Amino acid sequence: MRPTSRVLLCALALFVIGTPAWAENDPPLDSSQQQRAPTAFADNKPVPVLNWGEGSGKSWWVPAANIFLFDFLLNQYNREFSGVSDYDSNWGSIKDNLKGDWVYDSDRFDINQIGHPYQGSMYHGFSRAAGLDYWAASAYTFVASAAWEVMGETTEPSFNDQLTTGFGGSFLGEPLFRMASLLLESNNGGPPGFWREIGAAFISPSTGFTRAAYGKRFDGVFRSHDPAVYTRIDIGANVASDVDSDVSARGEAEDFTPQSYRKGEAIADFTMAYGLPGKPGYTYDRPFDYFHFQFTAATSNALENVMSRGLLIGTNYSIGDSYRGIWGLYGTYDYIAPQIFRVSTTSASLGTTAQWWMSRDVALQGTVLGGVGYGSAGEARSGEERDYRAGISAQGLLALRFIFSDVVSLDMTARDYRISDTASDDDNGKENIIRADVSLTWRVYRLHGLTLKYVFSRRDASYDGLPDANQEVGALSVGYTYLGQTRSGAVDWRPRSDGGPGAGY
Repeated sequence: MRPTSRVLLCALALFVIGTPAWAENDPPLDSSQQQRAPTAFADNKPVPVLNWGEGSGKSWWVPAANIFLFDFLLNQYNREFSGVSDYDSNWGSIKDNLKGDWVYDSDRFDINQIGHPYQGSMYHGFSRAAGLDYWAASAYTFVASAAWEVMGETTEPSFNDQLTTGFGGSFLGEPLFRMASLLLESNNGGPPGFWREIGAAFISPSTGFTRAAYGKRFDGVFRSHDPAVYTRIDIGANVASDVDSDVSARGEAEDFTPQSYRKGEAIADFTMAYGLPGKPGYTYDRPFDYFHFQFTAATSNALENVMSRGLLIGTNYSIGDSYRGIWGLYGTYDYIAPQIFRVSTTSASLGTTAQWWMSRDVALQGTVLGGVGYGSAGEARSGEERDYRAGISAQGLLALRFIFSDVVSLDMTARDYRISDTASDDDNGKENIIRADVSLTWRVYRLHGLTLKYVFSRRDASYDGLPDANQEVGALSVGYTYLGQTRSGAVDWRPRSDGGPGAGY
């Protein structure tokens, strides 16, 4: 499939999810309920559907069977179409893997850093759709990952695969499961309609399969408890770019992708923030009762980035009458690939997410995180050989959104990743990746707006016996934005006298 076709397909899929399903009717945009706690694309308030995870709607055996079937089919597909013998597993290879050492594998970056986490998200979805809670589903994901390493491939089991599939799979799979469930739940209180079922299956295929394959047994929908949700879809194009790279000067240019950035490439982006702090009565008792998810596709790179962070263990807090927040331990999975280099990490971070009403009409939302995980980074090479290094990573995040009434919002995000040579397959160097973006959104009419965005990425790498590597990419884009709410996700708990919609629901 051509790159342009891929991004158009992604854009179409985002609109299938966002427009027909979450906004079937022209929604009331600035109601007091939407001001207090926005819903996904201003759709109906989520209503519980049957009893999820109760009685026969909960099973320990069904997800195990589904995972086994999925792995069997994946193994058979890879045997037939991969063109390599890595998947020709048998009893002999299984015995060897059980007795042998675990190593760092040499698969391509995209296979290890997005393929394996997505495989783990399937395991997680099978378990959650069968009524298991987050921690049980995470255990299934971790064990299933180890089973695949031993039985699904003939190559030696891999440490880095186990981390990205076992942990990254859960940090990616839970937002997908929650988004699918929210779509199913927001349907005027009745059973989900056909298109909502299709949309949910697109978001989380393992959830869709479990719901369809067992009759009415798993028709119950996970209860969201009506979180405050911020959603947006962006479709645009890069209008200017700048690249500064010393790869060519190092005499290795023939092994690397061109050190340039495509001007005019199309971009599609989907963002959801779920469980924003400040809604009265909403609690954070379950993992990922707050999460932030972002997915970006581009014509030059089908997956520009996939980023997920969620509150694993934490609670809410308040400071005065104008500040509400949550804090605790977050799980994060990031995959970032700005054409000429890539970085991906799975980590645990301490931090906080909060909203502050700075004045009657101006709100500030933000997240600050700092943590440790395991990451991989490196240049983007044109060949099939391994083009990245892995190791223990330290990372930080600062994300801010200034909301000016119901007209303008300004988003600023900075990420820093430091990939060390600790627990690494390459113990003579390190990588430092910085990713920052600034976007200005103007709501023009109802939920329709325009966005101007600048994204900057920088990589600095140093290795013993090799010249240092420095690469920078900057891109300016402009595009159309379909917003989820007129106030850009601001949650308003204030009384009417302070500019809010008033107390009560």
